[in-house]
Amino acid sequence: MTAHEIDYQIYGEEMQFVEIELDPEEGVIAEAGSFMMMDDGINMETIFGDGSQKDSGFLGKILGAGKRILTGESLFMTAFYNTVIGKRKVSFASPYPGKIVPIDLSQFGGKFICQKDAFLCAAKGVSVGIEFSKKLGRGLFGGEGFIMQKLEGDGMAFVHAGGTMAKKELRAGETLRVDTGCIVGFDQTVNYDIEFIGGIKNTVFGGEGLFFAKLQGPGTVYIQSLPFSRLAGRVLASAPRSGGSSKGEGSILGGIGDLLDGDNKF
Repeated sequence: MTAHEIDYQIYGEEMQFVEIELDPEEGVIAEAGSFMMMDDGINMETIFGDGSQKDSGFLGKILGAGKRILTGESLFMTAFYNTVIGKRKVSFASPYPGKIVPIDLSQFGGKFICQKDAFLCAAKGVSVGIEFSKKLGRGLFGGEGFIMQKLEGDGMAFVHAGGTMAKKELRAGETLRVDTGCIVGFDQTVNYDIEFIGGIKNTVFGGEGLFFAKLQGPGTVYIQSLPFSRLAGRVLASAPRSGGSSKGEGSILGGIGDLLDGDNKF
């Protein structure tokens, strides 16, 4: 194996975290901000890109880090190494309610494609790159962007699915239509495209956007019920207006109550 062989255990229900057990000199890479806790003897190091190409030289490291800019991620990742004799553990937490999905890349032909914000952590040696769409329509109408992340190697990787996670096994030629934001990831044998919903009523009054993703098998697809963009939109919609009051929230009066409490002036 080129990637480090790690052991792991996932804890929790709604807000999960994954605990990774490292043997001496084993390591794991993670996105900035996902770290939760670690045992004494774990050394933390900030690296360019994913650090999977040690002999690529300075230019190679710059190019690898530059790929992450295209996906909207930081130039840097964090690597954690066990530097002592004996097993040590390091844990990484979900960014918001959902499920952590373990992906054994050796069972996916060495490659798994996922949303750019789904990746959580992986064994050292796993390459975290970008997957360009070959069709212009995905880039123009994909909703979540046509650049997705690809995880390559033969080790373990962990992605996060918001809300409840659904795993679909598509047969050859079988098609699944999904909201673009609800895709967590899929293996390289799945054909991915963007499809127009169609119909004037659907377009104007549907409220589901103009396009959805069309996934065609064979292959495995992971779907999430709560994309972060949808969660953020609901939070922003429920936030009190600047200078306003939230006293009437949940009452029959609603906004009228805000007028009566004296905070609003004409």
